[in-house]
Amino acid sequence: MDKGVTRRLWKDRVATLLVTILALVPLIPLALILLQLAVKGITSLNLQFLTSLPHPPGEEGGGVLNAIVGTAVLLALASALAVPTGILAGIYLSEYRDRTLPHAVRMAADLLQGTPSIVIGILAYAWVVRPMHHFSALAGGVALAIIMLPVIVRTTEEVLVLVPRDLRESALALGVPSWRMILKVVLPTGMVGVTTGVLLSIARVAGETAPLLFTAFGNPFLSLKPTEPIDALPLVIFNYATSPYADWWRQAWAASLVLIVLVILLNVAARLLARRMKGE
Repeated sequence: MDKGVTRRLWKDRVATLLVTILALVPLIPLALILLQLAVKGITSLNLQFLTSLPHPPGEEGGGVLNAIVGTAVLLALASALAVPTGILAGIYLSEYRDRTLPHAVRMAADLLQGTPSIVIGILAYAWVVRPMHHFSALAGGVALAIIMLPVIVRTTEEVLVLVPRDLRESALALGVPSWRMILKVVLPTGMVGVTTGVLLSIARVAGETAPLLFTAFGNPFLSLKPTEPIDALPLVIFNYATSPYADWWRQAWAASLVLIVLVILLNVAARLLARRMKGE
């Protein structure tokens, strides 16, 4: 074999090996985090921990049922506020992308996506908590919805832009109004991708703590009312980890494991939907 060809083959193999190693480097801290959570949290994770309420401070035992239910309530409120608004805004950006206003909306979504979550928590405090004169699940849902919104808007836009122009033109040629064409042709075609964006946005806010400190605040009791303070897994982890009780530290590890499993499941579901979209 020619020496030049051999040299190029070796360079190609070295470059491939280097790229592979660099690609695996980000997995190392993730693996260490998951291993630490599994080792520290699995010993405290049991059915009683998941189905019981917290015990008074200083008393061992208890669980995080109120935080699990509270997390579900907050995510449901945030989704109810952010998903319809985000999808409609994404439709507008994809269908009228050449106008002036969509450029401003797109830039606003990008800026909002980069805004620190603690700033959004302060805004939700000023907009919801102060007028209501108390903390509430609704305030927490508003804060999380603001964080979710730009993810849904940009994902919806990018997915619907990929819908072939021929489908739009065929529907319009049959005399279908533009709004019906969007709802009956464009949106169903890209629904898998839109759902993927929604799941990613939920996974994005599931572990947020800072906004909830200013809004939901926490509640040691089981609460389903949106007008009352409510607990969540990130709040439990923060409060237990900073407490002076060793048993609460142990429970903080277990709650962290529950939260990371929830986030992983949401991301896996989003990836499976994205793979299905590519397969179609």
